[in-house]
This record gives sequence, structure tokens and C-alpha cells, in this order.
Amino acid sequence: MELIDELKWRGLVKDVTDYEGLTEALKTPQTVYCGFDPTADSLHVGHLQQIILLRRYQKAGHRPIALCGGFTGMIGDPRPTTERKLLSHEEVMHNADCIKDQLAKFLSFDGGNAAVMENNNHWLGQMSLLSFLRDYGKLFNVAYMLQKDTIKKRMDSGLSYTEFSYTMLQAMDFLQLYEKYNCRIQIGGSDQWGNLTSGMELIRKVKGEDAKVWGITSPLITKSDGTKFGKSEGKNIWLDPNRTSAYEFYQFWLNIPDADIIDYLKRLSMHTPEEITGYEKAMEAAPEKREAQKALAQELTEIVHGSEGLAKAERITETFFHGDIMSLAPEEIKEGLADAAKCEITDGTGILDALIKAGACSSKGDARRLVQQGSISVNGRKVTAIDEALQRSDAVNGEFSILKKGKKNYFVITF
Repeated sequence: MELIDELKWRGLVKDVTDYEGLTEALKTPQTVYCGFDPTADSLHVGHLQQIILLRRYQKAGHRPIALCGGFTGMIGDPRPTTERKLLSHEEVMHNADCIKDQLAKFLSFDGGNAAVMENNNHWLGQMSLLSFLRDYGKLFNVAYMLQKDTIKKRMDSGLSYTEFSYTMLQAMDFLQLYEKYNCRIQIGGSDQWGNLTSGMELIRKVKGEDAKVWGITSPLITKSDGTKFGKSEGKNIWLDPNRTSAYEFYQFWLNIPDADIIDYLKRLSMHTPEEITGYEKAMEAAPEKREAQKALAQELTEIVHGSEGLAKAERITETFFHGDIMSLAPEEIKEGLADAAKCEITDGTGILDALIKAGACSSKGDARRLVQQGSISVNGRKVTAIDEALQRSDAVNGEFSILKKGKKNYFVITF
């Protein structure tokens, strides 16, 4: 299967400027680039599709360029509704350094088609206003730019010149990479189509109509229920291990609904089409085993958190659902219960009051019934006496106690 055919099978082709020309070009090694604006000090799972697309191109023998927008990140691509918060130069450059480390986990910087990490601050940051206006500004037609979707959508609500200029700056990036690396292909999400075509137009105006360059976009990832992909309980799932733990990252993928998982495997996994078809059949035969979810969770967690992070995530997951959580290290327990309900009580608080304070029960009668039924445990030990008190001296590592209601409801108690 040709690379472009596999990308289509995976649902990774939305728009292509010249499908036949690109297909022919990809039969020989090419240089492909994708840009990432460092508007935060970490990328998140919403960026994974483009990152892994660069990985796919590299595996197919092409050279990927990951471009950090150290300059454009101080402006930001126009949002559909409101203008972005402007960051300082120092903030953006710090974010760019952090992002480099995250991208390095997905791409190889060794070998004949070693990946390249670039930063557009290297050329845009040195440009004078006069050069920007005379050498480049005159090559962009305002009437044509107003037809770009990213600009058109903001005309009613208002668009500053700062954001209006973004597509010009990104076009200059493509030209710079074409001149420096003979980069002839730019990839991006479907919302980047206008920026991709602006870059191609600029290259042809500067280099001539014979300059062969292509743009290809992929559909944005969506959930089958219509909610935004990439968040869990309203929080971003980050690629920085200090922002999102290995367990939380693993659980995000493990909890992907059956309706979405095969699509995500196609888009975000390096598993072959044959392997993915196998997971699809396995899911139809035994959906409760969640083999497809586990495959994606294992693959991505190992890349982002390493083999040790994956092992820890699997150990915490297995223990919380099938074992004794007290067998875990205190830090692992805290990681596994990061999103559990938490409350603070005084030393010696009775079990019934503790259950109410934690939100596990609504009344003392409800709490008394659960204790008497043997449905409550503290730090792995079943509580059967309704007059039992929780002591700081019994806390895990002297820090916290774990209140468990039934099989899966956990509460963290501090004193």
C-alpha cells in the first residue's frame, strides 16, 4: 500500500493541493514540515495527530521538520471567536524549548532522514518592518486573504491586524524551509488549509511557477458524541509528564468509547492496517476486554512516559481494579487517586462522620448501613464497627488515608 493510500485508509486526508503530483513526489524521499505554536509549555493529545503524521512520513523514508513557532507563537493563529492572549518573548521561547523535548520522543534525529527541529524566530525575529512590508507584504493580495476561512470567520466579531498578519508569517516559514531544506510538503489540520495555500502561493511568486510544492491536511479529530477530543473531566491531557501523570495518560486512552477507538487507532497508532482490523474484530467479539483501547494506551504511554511509566500505569490500573491498593507505593496511590474526592477531617473522627464529610454517604443512617454490610474499608482494611474512629497514626506515610465504598469508589482523607 502506497503511503498516501494508507493515509486515506486511516482517515488522515482531507484536502490536497495536487493529489496526483503529491502521490508521485512521495515515491522518492521528500522533506515534510508541520508547525507547532508554543502557546503553552506543553503540547497535548490534540496535537498528536500531526506529530504522529510526521513520524509516519519519517518511517516511510522522508525527512520531517518540526517547526516551533517561537515568533508566530507571540501572535497565535486566529481563533474562530476571540483574539488570543499575547505572550512575552521570554514565555514563548521557554515554551518552544519544552516542546522540543516532547517532539523528540516521537521523531528520530539520527540516520539518513534525521528529523530537523527548527524555530521560526531564527528568521522572523531578525526581520525589519521595512523588509516585511516591501519584500513580502506586497506579494499578498488583501482581497484574496479576506476569503481565507480563518480570517473570514472573524470579520464580524473583529480581527486585529496582528492576527490578520499570521497567515503571511506562516507563508514565509514555508518559503524559508523550501530555500533552506528543499522542503516541498507542508501538513496540518483541516483548519490550516488557508495558511498552507498561502505558503505555496508565496513560494511560486518568489521562486517561479515551476516550484513544485504541496499542501495536505487531515480532518480534525472529534468524538462520536460531539464533545471536544483531548480533554478528560474538562482538563487537557498533556504530553508533559509533569502535567499529566503516566496513570492519568494511560487511563485517558483506556476509557475511549468503543464507538471511537478504531478511528483513533487508525489515526494515532503505528499499528498496521492488518493489526487494527484484528483489534476491530476482537472488540466485536469481546468488547469487555478492551483490547483495542489497551493497544493504543500501551503504545502512546510508552512513547510519552517511557517503559517505566507504562509499567507503573499498568500496575496502578491492575491494582486499583483487581488487587490491594496498599501494595502500591504511597506516591503511586496518590497518582492513582489524583482525581478522587478529597476531604480533611480532625484526628479521631468517627467513621460515620468521615463518610458524610467525604461525600460517600448522605446521612448517618446510610453510612451505618454500609458499614454494617461490610461495604466500607479504610486503607485496605474492612471496617465493620460503626463506632470506629480514623486516626492520623494509621495514615499512609503519615499523610492520608484511603476510604473505599463498594468496589470502585475511593475517597482521600487528610487530617
